[in-house]
Amino acid sequence: MIGAGPAGVVAALRAARLGAKIGLVTRDEFGGMAANDGPVPVRTLAHAARLMREARQLPRYGIDAGSPMLDYKRLLHRVREVTDDARANSMLRKDLADAGVTVHEQAGSARFAEPHVIVSERGPQMHADTVIICTGGVSRRLPIPGFELTCTHSDAWELGAVPRSMLVIGAGATGVQVASIFNAFGSSVVLFEAAPRILMTEDPDVAAEMAAALEASGIEVVEDAGRIERFEGSENGVRMVYFGQGAIQHREAELAVVAVGWQANTAGLELAVAGVETDSRGFVRVDSRLQTSAPHVFAAGDVTGRLMVVHEAVREAFLAASYAVTGSGPDTLPPEVSPVGSFTDPEYASVGITEEAARKRWDVVVGVQRFDALPRSIIDGRTSGFCKVVVDRDRHAVLGCHVVGERAVELAQLGAVAMAAGMSVEQLATVPFSVPTYANALARAAVRAAQQLPARAAGPAEDTPAERADLTSVAG
Repeated sequence: MIGAGPAGVVAALRAARLGAKIGLVTRDEFGGMAANDGPVPVRTLAHAARLMREARQLPRYGIDAGSPMLDYKRLLHRVREVTDDARANSMLRKDLADAGVTVHEQAGSARFAEPHVIVSERGPQMHADTVIICTGGVSRRLPIPGFELTCTHSDAWELGAVPRSMLVIGAGATGVQVASIFNAFGSSVVLFEAAPRILMTEDPDVAAEMAAALEASGIEVVEDAGRIERFEGSENGVRMVYFGQGAIQHREAELAVVAVGWQANTAGLELAVAGVETDSRGFVRVDSRLQTSAPHVFAAGDVTGRLMVVHEAVREAFLAASYAVTGSGPDTLPPEVSPVGSFTDPEYASVGITEEAARKRWDVVVGVQRFDALPRSIIDGRTSGFCKVVVDRDRHAVLGCHVVGERAVELAQLGAVAMAAGMSVEQLATVPFSVPTYANALARAAVRAAQQLPARAAGPAEDTPAERADLTSVAG
C-alpha cells in the first residue's frame, strides 16, 4: 500500500484480514491529508468559528459573557492536539499492528523501480505481488504569472495571526469553507469565482442560498468574475489582476488563497514503469474493480479522481483490497448514495442527484421544508436554509436530498440512509423523527413531496403502513 491516509489504512487492514502480507509506506506522517491537512484540522477550525458565532448569540438568550476574542496561536495549538489525537486513536493504527501490517512512516517519496518493486527515500525496498496506490490528491496549481505569491488552505497552519483581509479564489467546497471560517475569525473576505455561480456541482438552489447567506455574513461574493491574468506583490500583500466585465480589474488583500480543485498526488511515482495509465486530468485510471491498466496494481481514494471525500475513499479502499486479494468484491452500495457537504456557516450538504439533473431524466416532484418554519431551528436562532427532497413521480423513489442550514451534513446522512435502503418517499415521510429536531426537516420535506403523488395502487398484499398513515400528523 502506498499512502497512509484513510484509503491506504482501510485497504491495508482489509487485505491483511483477508490473509495478505502487507507493507504500508507513507511519505510523511501516518493519517495522510485527512488527519494532518484536511478534514480533521479544517473541521477543528470550523468548530472554533462555530463557537465564536454561538458566543455572539448569548445575549439573545439573556447570557452576558462579553465579546469573544480569538487567540489564533492558541487555536493552532489546539489543532495540533486534535490531529495528534486523531493519528494516535482514530486512524486504526492499533488495528493495523494487531493485523500484522508493517508501516513505514516518514519514508519520503515512493516510486516504482520495477513493476513489482517499490523504493522510497528513507524506507526499505519492497517487493510485492500486488500494489494498491492510495496517495490522495494535492491542490491544483494555476499556470499564471505570480502564482507563487498565493497560498492554499494548508498555509493556514503556518499563519501567526488571522489576516486582516483575504481573497479566496475558487468557490467550490474548499474555497467556501475557507471563506466562511476566516470571515468568522474577523478577516475581510472576498470570494472570487470565475464560473457562473459558486458551488457549481451542487443543486442550484443550494448555491443560491449559500451565496445569499455568505453575503449576509459579510463576505463579498463575486460570481462569473472573469479570467485571472496575474498575481503581483502590493503594499497590502498581494494583488490579483483579472479581466472581467470587459475590462482589466484588480483586487488586493493581505492573503490570497487559491482553492481551484485537486489533482492526483502521483508526482514522482513513476507510474509508467509499472504500466499504470492516467486519464486526461492526470488521475489514475481504474475500472469498476479499482484495477488499473496494470493487472497487479489497484488504486483507491482521491488519486482516482472520483468523488473526492473521505468516506468514498474508504469505500473504494475496501473494494480495491477485496478484489486485489480475492479477485471478487462484496455487495456494496453505489457511489450515488455518498453524501457530500461542508462545515460552513450555514452548513450545506447533499446526496444523490440535483433537481436539475433529475428533471432531464424523470418526471419528478420536489418537497421543500424551510428552516424558518422548523421548530428546532427557530429555538436555536438558526433559521436560514432549507431541506429539499427530489422524488421520481413514477417509482416514488428518493433521487436526491439537498440541505442548507444548521446540521445539514447530518441531515444529508439521513437522506443517504433512506436512499441506500430503497425507501419510498411515503416510507421516509412516516419515519417517526422526534420533534423538535433538525432531522424532522427531512420528514416534513418528504411529506410535502408525498402529498403531490397519487396514492399507490394496492397490490395482492395488504397496503403498507406508510400508505395508511396520515402523513401530515406523523411529520409533526
